[in-house]
Amino acid sequence: MLIVKGGFLIDPKGADSGVKDIIIDGDRIVNICEPDSDLVKGLMSDADCKVIDATGKMVAPGLVDCHVHFRDPGFTYKEDIETGAGAAARGGFTTVVMMGNTQPHMDNVDTIKDVLERGAQTGIRVYTCGNVTRDMAGKELVDMDALINAGAVLFTDDGKPITDASLMEKACTEAAKRGKVISLHEEDPSFITDNGINAGEVAEKLGLKGSPRDAEISMVKRDIEIAEKTGAEIVVQHISAAESVELIRDARKRGVKVHAEATPHHFTLTQDAVLKFGSLAKMNPPLRLESDRMAIIEGLKDGTIEMIATDHAPHSREEKQKDLKSAPSGITGLEISLALGIRELVETGLLTMEELIDRMSAGPAGVYGLDAGYIKEGGLADLVVFDPGEEWSFVQSASKSSNTPFLGQRLPGKISFTICKGNIVYAG
Repeated sequence: MLIVKGGFLIDPKGADSGVKDIIIDGDRIVNICEPDSDLVKGLMSDADCKVIDATGKMVAPGLVDCHVHFRDPGFTYKEDIETGAGAAARGGFTTVVMMGNTQPHMDNVDTIKDVLERGAQTGIRVYTCGNVTRDMAGKELVDMDALINAGAVLFTDDGKPITDASLMEKACTEAAKRGKVISLHEEDPSFITDNGINAGEVAEKLGLKGSPRDAEISMVKRDIEIAEKTGAEIVVQHISAAESVELIRDARKRGVKVHAEATPHHFTLTQDAVLKFGSLAKMNPPLRLESDRMAIIEGLKDGTIEMIATDHAPHSREEKQKDLKSAPSGITGLEISLALGIRELVETGLLTMEELIDRMSAGPAGVYGLDAGYIKEGGLADLVVFDPGEEWSFVQSASKSSNTPFLGQRLPGKISFTICKGNIVYAG
């Protein structure tokens, strides 16, 4: 028996907020009580009952990230399933979905079964995608039924856009038949000379051409049209351009089944960060303008963008120390996503805490149909306990990699406990 006592409960799916005592038995929440009830007092007298004092803290559903790279199998010098899950737990995440640009790719049953079996040993809920095309080559569709039966919860060729429009339409038709979502990296490579950096003033200062916003906008427009035609459900990953946000807003008003992710780095930083942090601020799609950053935040606020996803993308120190053009794109983010959301969105008054928690739990869970993102009696005992006002120093990562410009910063929102399946998987 575990009791989370005296914390302020936040549940974006509708449980009464306020100071509560939460009683956990096994992997389930069995009671949500008013503080110091006779039931809680009776249970606390049992020597086998463990109590977490959450007084002055917030208790929210375990966070959900449907876009992480654990680099396993194939690139485990950057990250593996165990260390990735450890970073997730430290960041308050109890549910993650791994992307498939591994080696071998997530285009076959054996690889999907292997990573899910190992993910089940981490303490958190580790899911995986299936690829859309074989070997992520954009030529031939995978056997969707086989991958779904093996455990794939969504389909994506993450990192590689599906440039063949006819193949994309076929993929959408097949995914729609099966009730599965296709998650899309929307950057047309024919537009891009130097990836990872916005085409504009900063790129010019660095002697690079960069990645223009039309690389994203053109593919978002195309795939909204395909989704509308086929009735498919799609997600635009890590949205970066104001025009893309508006395209999705308009499409959703028409009833098109299109969703979007926002990353912490895209709602926090602009292209100017590349001048300060170099390759640590290089990612695909790139950081763009302040007007884009604010459009993303407005999309988060009005529900156009339903989820925050980290796109946690570890790289080794040696890789990121290459020159800016040669260094790989991507930054880590699992451990600081909640903190950046609090600092950039809640403390500034742009989102409420309830809205932030929704975009980091119930929102992504709802898009992909995952059993997560809520607190209720009889429900899963997946919780995060944190103090939004307590600062902490991000000086060491639980990940194998630390390719982030936020390392060394003081951040709000110290996480005290992450609880998954009724077990404490992180205590800070």
